[in-house]
Amino acid sequence: MFPQLWETLKESITAYTGISPATFFTVVAVGLALYYIFSSLLSSSDNAHFQQTSDENMRPPVQLGEISEEDLKQYGGSDSEKPLLMAIKGQIYDVSQSRMFYGPGGPYALFAGKDASQALAKLSFDEKDLNGDLTGLDFFELEALQDWEYKFMTKYVKVGTVKKTVPASDGATKDQATGAAEHDAARSTEAANGDVRKPAEDGPSGSAAKEHVEI
Repeated sequence: MFPQLWETLKESITAYTGISPATFFTVVAVGLALYYIFSSLLSSSDNAHFQQTSDENMRPPVQLGEISEEDLKQYGGSDSEKPLLMAIKGQIYDVSQSRMFYGPGGPYALFAGKDASQALAKLSFDEKDLNGDLTGLDFFELEALQDWEYKFMTKYVKVGTVKKTVPASDGATKDQATGAAEHDAARSTEAANGDVRKPAEDGPSGSAAKEHVEI
């Protein structure tokens, strides 16, 4: 029975393909060999990518301490050798393990390298909201921001804080207030020591009155 099936198969191959059975099986063998070669190449490439991603995720977070907002921008994903950082309420977190979300091309890439407190509170993707200013946020926005902060605290490692800068106008106001306070303190000290001259009361002073009488 087997010889009959074999003969039938050879006749079918010749009838449907127009080539001899030997040529047909040679083509099939070559095709299978090429398939296994390409499959092995793709598998090794995927493994290398997975290994690279795993190594990146296993890097210990680098503690930065206190840095400025300008320095924080260096960790926005433009340099693949640097960790991916993001700040909430002045606290900086390493979000490198979620590079697919916060890295270049990710849905939240614009938050990386910035203090995105206001944007997260408002659930906004507007550039003007990408800052740490909480002024004007209502109760519900602050509650939303607190939820985001809790998620980051439980999922990511804190690696530093954002240095707060004092505007020049505020600094001048503080200097003026300090100068006024020092002046008032000096006047109080003089008053306590009896060095402050009392202003002249109505009428001429004692010496002037004496001179007037002698004249």
